[in-house]
Amino acid sequence: MPTFEDHRSLLIAVAYRILGSVVDAEDVVQEAWLRWSGVDESTVDDPKAFLVTVTSRLAIDRLRWARSRRESYVGPWLPEPISTAPDAAEQAELADSVEMAMLVVLETLSPLERAVFVLREAFDLPFAEIAEIIGRAEPATRQLARRAREHVRDKRPRFDVDRDERKRITERFMGASTGGDLDALIELFSDQVTMVSDGGGKARAALRVITGAENVGRYLLSINTPENIAKFMVSIGMTDLPGMSLSLATLNNAPAILVSAGGKVISVISLLISDGKIETVYVLANPDKIGHLQPS
Repeated sequence: MPTFEDHRSLLIAVAYRILGSVVDAEDVVQEAWLRWSGVDESTVDDPKAFLVTVTSRLAIDRLRWARSRRESYVGPWLPEPISTAPDAAEQAELADSVEMAMLVVLETLSPLERAVFVLREAFDLPFAEIAEIIGRAEPATRQLARRAREHVRDKRPRFDVDRDERKRITERFMGASTGGDLDALIELFSDQVTMVSDGGGKARAALRVITGAENVGRYLLSINTPENIAKFMVSIGMTDLPGMSLSLATLNNAPAILVSAGGKVISVISLLISDGKIETVYVLANPDKIGHLQPS
């Protein structure tokens, strides 16, 4: 019979999609392991189904708790990035459902809608099984799925740029940022570009969404100054100012930029690109959300 470890990567993938948090997903899977350890395995006909059920229910409960805490969160809340580089792909199966922009859309669903959407659209579970997991009748589960699909369809970002083009645009963005070239940045942006930054009150970040190419460009260049980087270092307990570097990484199934200093990742920049232009810039600087990442 397969062991718990044989299913761990699947359980992490399920929990992460429901929660949008690496730490919470790992906590949920650890709790699922504790419950599994107290079960007589010989009484479980389908360990995989059993573990997915336990993990999903725990993740739904954790999401409800997390949503209540986020009411007091400082500034915008963004999902935690997860590495999907080839050697870490088992942490989350590669699919659009782990894209940063998609996870942001999933945040607008209710916990039950999100769980149903994830289990059906990302993992293709039958409605009867999903209904049992969430404790609802199958018709009600189908209704939840329909509402979730319609909501996601209306808000879903377009992933119409191939990976190589996304990488080229991300590299150009990185070059313009490090070179302090405002005009080059503005050229990359769409007319309606927005920037969402998440510092959680623990790092410098805009407390509101910034809109407009020039406003976004100027803000991005301002946070790359040595003075502001030094302030950030002090805020996370680093008293000196090691050299800063920017590097490309594959996070959430897309190119992303890691801003590192002193062997730590101090921020992550992810871009939503459509029609060859940057539509949204996501900046994560909350050290609690990026501390699990390693500099490239």
